[in-house]
Amino acid sequence: MTSTSDAPQDPWHDIRPYQDDEVATTLTRLAEDPELLSALTRYRLPRLSRMMPRLSRTLASWAIKRETRDVTSVTAFQQRIAAYMQRMLKTSTDDFRVDGLDRLDPDTAYLFIGNHRDISLDPAFVNYALYLAGRNTVRIAIGDNLLKKPYVTDLMRLNKSFIVPRSARGKRAMLQAYHKLSSYIRHSIQDDNHSIWMAQREGRAKDGIDRTDPAIIKMMTMAHRADNRHAPLGEGIEALRLVPVSISYEYDPCDVQKARELKAVSEDGSYNKSEFEDISSIVAGITGHKGRVHLRFGTPIDRSFDTPEAVAAEIDRQVLSGYHLFPSHHLALEALGSHPELVDLSEVSEADRDRFAQRLSEVPEDLRSWWLAQYANPVINCARSEPSS
Repeated sequence: MTSTSDAPQDPWHDIRPYQDDEVATTLTRLAEDPELLSALTRYRLPRLSRMMPRLSRTLASWAIKRETRDVTSVTAFQQRIAAYMQRMLKTSTDDFRVDGLDRLDPDTAYLFIGNHRDISLDPAFVNYALYLAGRNTVRIAIGDNLLKKPYVTDLMRLNKSFIVPRSARGKRAMLQAYHKLSSYIRHSIQDDNHSIWMAQREGRAKDGIDRTDPAIIKMMTMAHRADNRHAPLGEGIEALRLVPVSISYEYDPCDVQKARELKAVSEDGSYNKSEFEDISSIVAGITGHKGRVHLRFGTPIDRSFDTPEAVAAEIDRQVLSGYHLFPSHHLALEALGSHPELVDLSEVSEADRDRFAQRLSEVPEDLRSWWLAQYANPVINCARSEPSS
């Protein structure tokens, strides 16, 4: 890791992604990390990890060293990830389509702000779309609540993630942390000309309702307002080149887990995650079947939106207008029996209906209403976002 002595020259050393000169030492550290090795062997070599844990960890360490022996830069690391991404798409995704990227300048950095359904896949699909178009990948905002293990932090920062503080205690500490984050975002867009992806709100939209938190907008423009507290907010937004992004999954591999959490919060007031639940969600999201996936890039938000609420409303408008509704969404709304006037079955085939029925049959009875709502809510919200005739 970067030493604290570097801090004056590198004010974001503790939150920014790793740089090329940090790749080799990080990979060496990962290849010897016992928690990572144990996690890998439990997933890839479950029987051997139980019977011969030391041997299984040795094999995992050797595999990491072999796979990364020629990796000396962040770009090279991401090229390895791209190969895995292609394999994942072939095995877990029926179709991946991208709209709107051709309207954005390939040589300009943007702050992509998108709806958030999957911990790792939302920005991964954005990166894959950029990679296929021959464009530079994004730096990814990730909450420090997901970085409870050192090896997770290393992996995320190798993959161009920067850290969003959520665990700072006290108002003063939070303000300082968010100001540093805001200045890093501005530095990335304006000085480095390097694009960023971040979610429109903290945490995934587990209920399928995509809505931007205006507090995110306030944070983004903190550094701009610190330079000139009288500057209009729209000026800072325009300088960040904010572009809303919509991602839609035909099926969510984590839908049952989300339904369980929604039910617990509704009935008990809270939900307590298990120790490795976020990691399990990442693995499930990557490996689980997603059906078709659609990604749409919007257009940059200009300075005419001059309050956090107005900017948030414009992001919501673009996210919902760009959201692709699959047969699974309309079939869920039909099954719930609410808003029958919004159900459109014109593109629903018998194969779609059979696939949906099979998925629903695997959902525990007490979770089905919560499961269905995740898919039905986008239909309702997209309809509400449409201008009245």
